[in-house]
Amino acid sequence: MNNVLHVAQNWADQDSDIETKNELQTLIDNNNVEELTARFSGRLQFGTAGLRGPLQAGSMGMNRVLVAQAAAGLAKFLLERNAAPSIVIGYDARKNSDIFAKDTAEIMQGMGVNAQIMPDFRPTPVLAYAVRKLNASAGVMVTASHNPPEDNGYKVFLGDEDDGAQIVPPNDALIAKQIEWVAANQKVDELPRSNDYGTIHQNVIDDYIQKSAAVYQAKIDDELKYVYTAMHGIGTQTLLQTLEQIGFPKPILVDEQCTPDGSFPTVSFPNPEEAGALDLAIAKAKEVGAEFIVANDPDADRLAVAVADDAGEWATLHGNEVGLYLAWHIAKKAQAEGKKGVLACSLVSSPALAKVAKATGLEHKETLTGFKWIGRLPNLIFGYEEALGYLVNPDCAHDKDGISAIICFLDLINDLKSEGKTLAQSFKAYRQEFTKTFGALVSDQISVRVEDLERINRILATVRNEPFTNMADFTVESYVDHLKTEKDNNILVFYLAGGHRVIFRPSGTEPKLKIYLDTAGETLAQAKLAIEAIKQDLEQYLENIA
Repeated sequence: MNNVLHVAQNWADQDSDIETKNELQTLIDNNNVEELTARFSGRLQFGTAGLRGPLQAGSMGMNRVLVAQAAAGLAKFLLERNAAPSIVIGYDARKNSDIFAKDTAEIMQGMGVNAQIMPDFRPTPVLAYAVRKLNASAGVMVTASHNPPEDNGYKVFLGDEDDGAQIVPPNDALIAKQIEWVAANQKVDELPRSNDYGTIHQNVIDDYIQKSAAVYQAKIDDELKYVYTAMHGIGTQTLLQTLEQIGFPKPILVDEQCTPDGSFPTVSFPNPEEAGALDLAIAKAKEVGAEFIVANDPDADRLAVAVADDAGEWATLHGNEVGLYLAWHIAKKAQAEGKKGVLACSLVSSPALAKVAKATGLEHKETLTGFKWIGRLPNLIFGYEEALGYLVNPDCAHDKDGISAIICFLDLINDLKSEGKTLAQSFKAYRQEFTKTFGALVSDQISVRVEDLERINRILATVRNEPFTNMADFTVESYVDHLKTEKDNNILVFYLAGGHRVIFRPSGTEPKLKIYLDTAGETLAQAKLAIEAIKQDLEQYLENIA
């Protein structure tokens, strides 16, 4: 028998999921070596946010065999670190998320790791909080966040000395090594299992809600009219409970998107960053005369904000803009209270955060991409990533949190409105004051989605071999290849004359290359002209690399 056929048959024989078992058996029976080779060309690896991939049979997909191997490998890792380890497990509303969570709980409990599972769908930040609240050795959140509906994922947090942060090297490699041992030496249908795992008590969820509600400090405007969408995810219930705790008026819901549905029927891509993702929310806002829109991604660890301009045209704010406004809001409060600490962002986020930190007497730190780095910084007051991730309450969890970020944004909004102006007037004045204080800054991104991952490598190799000397009309003043720095990461940074910056970075969760653009100017108009010129130049450049 061809080796890949043998590997596939061994996998199918262990699979307790009828759908993926039959899917694989059909490929074997049809002798579809090409497809089977693709399915078993490697294993899903821990990336920026743990395991993530398509729901399909084989070692390159998310399925019950792979999840069981991952659970057993993680259990072995935890048992080596701790004589009596524990784990908490959460899950979203995607296909098989509850099944993967239950498999993980049964295997953990069977192997000697005390396991507790969430009583129902809850956002990723609730699970991250539970790791710390319950002093668990680890946490698993079964979610693919904002990925397409055909994907699922397995996000891992570690307790003990990691204090509830996401996994980082060398632990990711150590866990992967244990998973590989399990895959090579144990059949998953022979792994010990137990149904004696527990359920995370409601008081843990209630504590998270109370801590998130405590972020709000402003006077409440009972007449505030705003729209919320959960993007078919699991944020609605927790957000509404948090607002009720505050006594804050509820948002007007986008009904079609506020009930969990893993098929994401009303969006082509369930990511609030994507064009068109907020179309229904904008239509609802226009219909009811709302002042702004807040949105979570499907696992509610991100926040998107949309506002209308003077002409009534709605637009989603860039993640850097929201991050900087929240940072300034939080930093001014810290300054008034005499608090010292850190404002942090990933290196692909706006360099303006350093200016905010300096102006308010706080420290600024820049990390590699991912809240697995930001969340573990000591003395953190606020952290963010331009990809709509914000940590406004570091005492609660060490991960981005779309629920408490909404509460913080509402706190900012009502602080502004307390000055007696309309929201549109107040927000416009806040933007102008920020620009006057820190300069005009504009951010954008080019996202190159690929089917052939080698295209990303070809683009980066081309840029490395012949680095840009100018982009549009701007001279490149310096260039940094972070494979050659202490960061040891596949990131290329170009600093241009005029205070502009361009960064090339492959996504850690999706098959795409991200190019981050940040420009500066005396006015927003100047910064926008610069970013459009640089973007157009880069898009033409990319067209020539197949």
